[in-house]
Amino acid sequence: MIEVIQGSSPLVLGLPHTGTEVPPEIWNQLNQTGQTLADTDWHIHDLYGGLVPDVTSVRTPIHRYVIDVNRDPGGVSLYPGQNTTTLCPLTNFDGQAIYRDGMQPDTAEIDRRREIFHAPYHAALQAELTRVKAIHGFAILYDCHSIRGDIPFLFEGRLPDFNIGTNLGTTCDRAIETVVASRCQAAEGYTDILNGRFKGGWTTRHYGSPTDGYHAIQMELALGTYCAEAPPWTIIPTRAANLREHLTHILSDLSNWRPT
Repeated sequence: MIEVIQGSSPLVLGLPHTGTEVPPEIWNQLNQTGQTLADTDWHIHDLYGGLVPDVTSVRTPIHRYVIDVNRDPGGVSLYPGQNTTTLCPLTNFDGQAIYRDGMQPDTAEIDRRREIFHAPYHAALQAELTRVKAIHGFAILYDCHSIRGDIPFLFEGRLPDFNIGTNLGTTCDRAIETVVASRCQAAEGYTDILNGRFKGGWTTRHYGSPTDGYHAIQMELALGTYCAEAPPWTIIPTRAANLREHLTHILSDLSNWRPT
């Protein structure tokens, strides 16, 4: 179920939200809003595909409406006091219900989904980080995300193009943070922010332990940098090609980075 491509560099790409698969029994519980799957990180696995050699990637094909593998498995919110979605979301990013009345998952169903879908993704991700760390003495997790740039339910105003999250510098070596931030700042025509609305999800915070040789950084791209921000979510080739050039620089720098 979990798609793993193994490489020999220290870099591992996490792809938690690009999947669009929903088991039939869950699909039938979603309402019309839920069945649009609007909050997919559209085309992200294709956007990052083939940018640099020898990188490892770990991807789940399961949609985030089934269970969000970038959420704390215990259901703890990373952004207390702010609107967000839960481990098994009941609403979309606009705050609209995604289930038919009375068909929301109960505690037992959430536990089942956690075991079947959440745990295998993280077992695979941990295995790959452990593997590349055994080769190099360290590992870098780059968690790949995208989101619509205008979602009033989640944040005010327009989201910058590059949103870098390191949980205020705690999840990776500062040099890694600087490398990524510098590349984003140098990307002409793009906006960027470090540890703004998105400071790194549960995955970044869970695996990022620089003193143990595990470095994690999240990149949340504004969807409009490469894709239409409305159905059918069509990729825009010229935008995608330009963005891929900048992402290539970022991933190349990370692949070549070594601790001092």
